[in-house]
Amino acid sequence: MDTTLPALRKLRGRHFLTDLDYSREELEDLLRLAANLKALWKKRPLTPFLPGQHLAMIFEAASTRTRVSFENGFAELGGNALYLRPGEIHLPGRESIADTARTLSQYNSAIEIRSKKNETVDELAQWSTVPVINGMDHDRHPCQSMSDAFTILEHAGTLAGVTFAYVGDAAHPCNSLSTTLTKLGLNVRVGNAAGYEMAPELATLAAGFAAESGGSFLLTNDPLEAIAGADFIYTDCWWWTGQEDEYKDRIAAFKPFQVNRDFWGHTKPGARFMHCLPAMRGEEVTDDVADGEASIIFPQAQNRMHFQKALMLALIGVDELPADPDLQPIGKALLS
Repeated sequence: MDTTLPALRKLRGRHFLTDLDYSREELEDLLRLAANLKALWKKRPLTPFLPGQHLAMIFEAASTRTRVSFENGFAELGGNALYLRPGEIHLPGRESIADTARTLSQYNSAIEIRSKKNETVDELAQWSTVPVINGMDHDRHPCQSMSDAFTILEHAGTLAGVTFAYVGDAAHPCNSLSTTLTKLGLNVRVGNAAGYEMAPELATLAAGFAAESGGSFLLTNDPLEAIAGADFIYTDCWWWTGQEDEYKDRIAAFKPFQVNRDFWGHTKPGARFMHCLPAMRGEEVTDDVADGEASIIFPQAQNRMHFQKALMLALIGVDELPADPDLQPIGKALLS
């Protein structure tokens, strides 16, 4: 991947519901912009690209990183973000998704939503006249997978030839990581417990993307096979809210996938540990790995904000930028 920042005007007005809607080149464009914005952030966090713009943030589920990274990131771009949760608006319940979308479109430049259902996100986008960003739904977490790609790029210096392993449950991070990273050309190895594998059609998509991009894709029930030779090892929670009745079965099924000291002894020297957080410490990962020298989980969390700033800036777009020399390299690329 070259280090030049390409024009992003073509992304203006688009929704970001899933990485499947974007080409490899478009995803790489967003990564370049994120890198450029982060470099600028180190000089000056406040970059008023979007003064007077508003972001509606709908949250049907509790959130730490998604909420704070979007809200603070939009503030750093000069805009105002409004946090909306059930009980404060009429969605879900008294008002239709269509009416909510059409109303919020009148007040805001974009809508971010974290929903319990894929269908809610998709219908909101169908009726919205401003970009809708999927902050997470039941099966997809594209902002997470793209910010993770950015973290991998930062630490490896490239995406070409990098091997990435995910071990654990086939939940939304696993799904999006599998398609995002294979589309970007990585070698992706997924280790899911038997009976908890990712959907066959999604695995087929990932394998197809790998064939097109020059990467590779492996789905296995053997965690040690998954991590063999991997540069980055990633895991996530074994259970989520609403799965409490499955807790004992899940703990038993995923126990061989726990990333602990002994498990880490099978990894490639120099491998890095990743986790999208929150971590259920003592379940999918132990403290000695999560807090160890190989862990990059907190820089990974910070990169949520930098990628999402790039995404919001690209989708909302700008007509002109302040006359500031530090901003001009970004401005010229966006407006060309």
